[in-house]
Amino acid sequence: MSRADIPGGTPAVAGARRLVYGLSRSGLGVLGYLKRHGMMAHFYDNNLTAEDAREAQVLGFQPDPSPRAGAYDQVIAAPGVPINHPQLEALRQGGAEIIGEAELVYRHSNTPLIGITGTAGKTSCTLFTAHFLQALGFKAVVGGNIDPPLASVADDAEVVATELSSFQLERIVHFHPRVAVLLLLGIDHLDRHGTVEAYHAAKLNLIKNLTSSDALVYNAKDSKIVAGIARSPAKPYPFEPADNPRETNLRAAEQAALAYAELMGQTPSRQALHKAWDSAPRPPGRFEVFAQIGQVVFIDDSIATRIDSVRMALEAARAPVAWILGGVDKGAPVEELLEVVGRKVRVILTVGKDGPRMADAFRGSTEVIDLPEAQGRKALEHGVQEALRRLDKGSVLLAPLATSFDQFKDYKERSQVFREVVRQAQKEAGVK
Repeated sequence: MSRADIPGGTPAVAGARRLVYGLSRSGLGVLGYLKRHGMMAHFYDNNLTAEDAREAQVLGFQPDPSPRAGAYDQVIAAPGVPINHPQLEALRQGGAEIIGEAELVYRHSNTPLIGITGTAGKTSCTLFTAHFLQALGFKAVVGGNIDPPLASVADDAEVVATELSSFQLERIVHFHPRVAVLLLLGIDHLDRHGTVEAYHAAKLNLIKNLTSSDALVYNAKDSKIVAGIARSPAKPYPFEPADNPRETNLRAAEQAALAYAELMGQTPSRQALHKAWDSAPRPPGRFEVFAQIGQVVFIDDSIATRIDSVRMALEAARAPVAWILGGVDKGAPVEELLEVVGRKVRVILTVGKDGPRMADAFRGSTEVIDLPEAQGRKALEHGVQEALRRLDKGSVLLAPLATSFDQFKDYKERSQVFREVVRQAQKEAGVK
């Protein structure tokens, strides 16, 4: 099926009644995309900010304060809106097709996409994939779950390395990338998907429309991935994970760039790919030893909000570890970390809304210090102080296993504040 054959695909269906449901980053990107493609729409957000409303209206779109069933043919829902949202279900029952940003872009743009997903590592792998593609001479950009939105970059790019979350992949219909990358199927977002099986099914939507003309890059050591791709007709490009998460993501990204080049009929330069390893970017907030006071090192892994990411961080950190845990719980089964916590962790420092409750599984076997009265910067300041009181060597690890939205704008701000707090502690300790 060509994209022109897809219902609602290129060219745009004249007179289609569209609603963009949920604004913020993704929804505003979709409105900009619709304007560039000459498609009309209304917008709705039950937490609409004045800034978002103003930006949407500057683009020429008007709000619908109360969307009614039967009023729309198509609804483009933001990733943060649950798949079973009652209002979306009512719109669906009224005849509207519910899709997401990735599906919309796929239908109306011919730009090749490399789709990247996994329980951990997808942001790094997305950045690395664009980096390797650029090393091979492609005008590659990043988009999707990573800034900027896919809808904002797809029209002007030669190829887009696209980070895709399970929330985005839930609403896949016809979408398929030229190269699909599956990094890891672990446990995450149980608060959204309900079961591990439903979460994995959403992730595997990435490959459901692949053809024999596409490529599939996958983790050859993940049995769940190997089982999930068994019937895929795409050309396989397996990779072996490394002990170091960064190296694993670099291996996957190199394979993705190699696969895309070969699909484009090129013979990629192995020398260029090898050279690109040394200049690969270092995304903020990912496992990095960035400071030291005496024999205690400080590790920033603010983006580690998943069980698999946190387990790898705890294993990689120098023992004994002071582990900063907490934020908004995503439903992770923290009990799975009991063994590694018992081996590596001296003290758990809980911060944020759900930190104390998340640490309940470890009380009695590991020292836990709750900092419920402190929020944001103060919580991290207290955590660093308590860690230094208990450690004369080892690591202070920020790997929170929870989202940051109760205390910070996002994981990047949490990372930045943690680093600022540690730098101040260094000054107070006389470290230059």
